[in-house]
Amino acid sequence: MLSSFFRFLSDADQFFWSYIAFVLIMVFGVFLTAKMRFFQIRSLPIAVKTFVEFMKMKGSESQGVHPIKVFFASVGGMIGIGNVVGIATAVQIGGPGALFWVWVAGLIGAMIKYSEILLGLKYRVRNDQGGYDGGPVYFLRAAFKNRWISIVVAVLLCIYGVEIYQFTVVTESLSANLPINRYLLMAVFLAMILYAGIGGVRRIGKICSLVMPFFLAGYLLMGLWLIGREAHLLPGIFADVFRSAFMGHAAVGGFVGSSLILTIQHGIARAAYSADLGIGYDSIIQSESNTVYPQKQARLAILGVFIDNLICSISILIVLVSGVWAVSPSIEGSALMQVALGKYFPSMNLFVPLFLLIVGYTTIIAFFCVGMKCARFLSPKFGEKIYILYAVASFIFFSFFDQTKALLIMSISGALLLSINLLGMFRLRKEIMDPGGAPEEPAVTEVIPTL
Repeated sequence: MLSSFFRFLSDADQFFWSYIAFVLIMVFGVFLTAKMRFFQIRSLPIAVKTFVEFMKMKGSESQGVHPIKVFFASVGGMIGIGNVVGIATAVQIGGPGALFWVWVAGLIGAMIKYSEILLGLKYRVRNDQGGYDGGPVYFLRAAFKNRWISIVVAVLLCIYGVEIYQFTVVTESLSANLPINRYLLMAVFLAMILYAGIGGVRRIGKICSLVMPFFLAGYLLMGLWLIGREAHLLPGIFADVFRSAFMGHAAVGGFVGSSLILTIQHGIARAAYSADLGIGYDSIIQSESNTVYPQKQARLAILGVFIDNLICSISILIVLVSGVWAVSPSIEGSALMQVALGKYFPSMNLFVPLFLLIVGYTTIIAFFCVGMKCARFLSPKFGEKIYILYAVASFIFFSFFDQTKALLIMSISGALLLSINLLGMFRLRKEIMDPGGAPEEPAVTEVIPTL
């Protein structure tokens, strides 16, 4: 019965990402890019300047969280196992051409991300915990004039907030490579997640701001060294990327071949999952910023998407230059990256599991925090307690399935969130102003919007 259920979800997931998500992301992303005159590219220098400005900023966090801590909490949620393991499956199934569609998703997705952060801050409200509540559950009420849409999205974000895929990858990788009892490992990891997630964005921001810079620097250096070492292969690889991006890829070695639809589907889907495009998670996290200027925090989101896309590109290139993508499609993502890196670096059976633990942890706790906020939105009195029980049960249950099952649940819930959120953002498109042509205005957060 479970097999039939997952087969149905797999068919639905493939149909959505092949025929609906691609259209939604492309059309809305291109629309925003044209409307704002490639603002995602023009604003990069300003985004870097804003980052430096926020780094120098000091002040009280009596209401909200420091913008840089919020940024790293956001990046901690975006950049993780999805960039290293999940993105590798795009090439395993879709072939080298998936890399091109990852780039497309990153370019136009930056405007989608900017828009959802901007709207999240514009419609946020103060809460009684010294912070803010924002994101799609608030701006969708203004978009549709219907509270039930917000309730549906909050439920979906509760499901999406339990990052079962990355939890499964971490526990499986650690138990397979280290002499640690799997059940003990799961219990300790769950305790770590609950500690950080219950502490809210402030605690997550502190953890991610300590961990993420080292992860970014270390992984970038390792990946760039590896790619540089095999630079002579790059002309042929890029020729394959652009050719198969529009024609699919024939069978080679253990790779069974890919159609154009599969190439597009997995490139767009995995990039969207990695950067959480249109999902609403990031909008909720960054709404906690204590800045009064939504445009400034939203500009940082553009920078975050490009960093995320860079990490995805490096991960795919590692898999391509090492040649392991075409060896065996049955190798799961975490093992695939371990094999690829193991060809160039020693002790990858120790490094990769610990590496995945660190980057997976930052993502899981950031998502968990969003789920907690949505559960509180649904039921201020009982929401958090029920959500914690649901999260623990889900983490344990999916640990006994292969990684693709957990990724499928995340992909389906993300697909539904993407559809609803993009429609809501389109209805509010007039409020997504080009900061290059309009003065920045403080967000109004004193009054809870009513229908």
